[in-house]
Amino acid sequence: MPAALDALTLDEVAAGGKAALARALAMLESQPDSGHTADLLSAAYRAPRAHVVGITGPPGVGKSTLISGLIDTWRGRGQTVGVIAVDPSSRRSGGALLGDRTRLKNNPEDQGVFVRSMAARDHLGGLAGLTTAAMVLMRALYDIVLVESVGVGQSETEIVGVADTVLFCVQPGSGDSLQFMKAGIAEIPHIVVVTKADMAVAAERARADVVGALSLGEHWSDWDVPVLKVSASRQQGIDELVATIDAHAAHLDADGRRAKARHAQGESWLVEFVRERFGREGLRKAGTLSLARDESPFARLGAVAATLGAGG
Repeated sequence: MPAALDALTLDEVAAGGKAALARALAMLESQPDSGHTADLLSAAYRAPRAHVVGITGPPGVGKSTLISGLIDTWRGRGQTVGVIAVDPSSRRSGGALLGDRTRLKNNPEDQGVFVRSMAARDHLGGLAGLTTAAMVLMRALYDIVLVESVGVGQSETEIVGVADTVLFCVQPGSGDSLQFMKAGIAEIPHIVVVTKADMAVAAERARADVVGALSLGEHWSDWDVPVLKVSASRQQGIDELVATIDAHAAHLDADGRRAKARHAQGESWLVEFVRERFGREGLRKAGTLSLARDESPFARLGAVAATLGAGG
């Protein structure tokens, strides 16, 4: 007999395939503050498996087509892929305006690919409120997790808080490269992708503009941001992009960079969780919200809640 919805363990989700993961995600949404949810997320947080890739950029730049090409390549290498696609919200229902079946080529019979659309609703930053929790769970189950943000300009900075590698997409001839330079977005990506590279002259101009913008910015890490041209619809440049993502993953694994970055992410999530649940005053009363090594922010939130009072 399958476990009850409120009692799923990480092992049960892993063994149950897509159906079990869908039930677990439903639990995260319907029971975000339950002990079962905290236990599941804490177990997933302590057992990361996937490299997490965030994909962002203005609407219409071709992110979904690019994701489809990346999925095909990773599946061809035998790697499993989980996708979180954050969509604009319907003002009437609050639900996602675009579903994954219309946006991404997704074979429902392939147990190695799972796509979940989420509505951004009123959450700023280009991501849905449940994105962090869903990413942590899927990170423990798949080889690659892709998070596609809704694409809303300067607020795209939030994607850095959930991804290991951030791709920023620029479309030739659309002014995206100018927006990249003016909006302070140059600090976000680890890789810049000029989409629709079959627009040869315009694509090379866009690439040159971005390279110029990057050269004017501050070097905030020891990783030099590459700018690649890709035509996902023609499967051009996808292999080079995947190789570059692999190179950034290897860079993160050197000298403990990934562990440090993920620990900082966990502390940032904890602060945001406490702020959302208890407000600024609750955040002040909570005091220092640092995490010990391998301590789960989800478990720590429960302890903070007990101190502040569940009624907040």
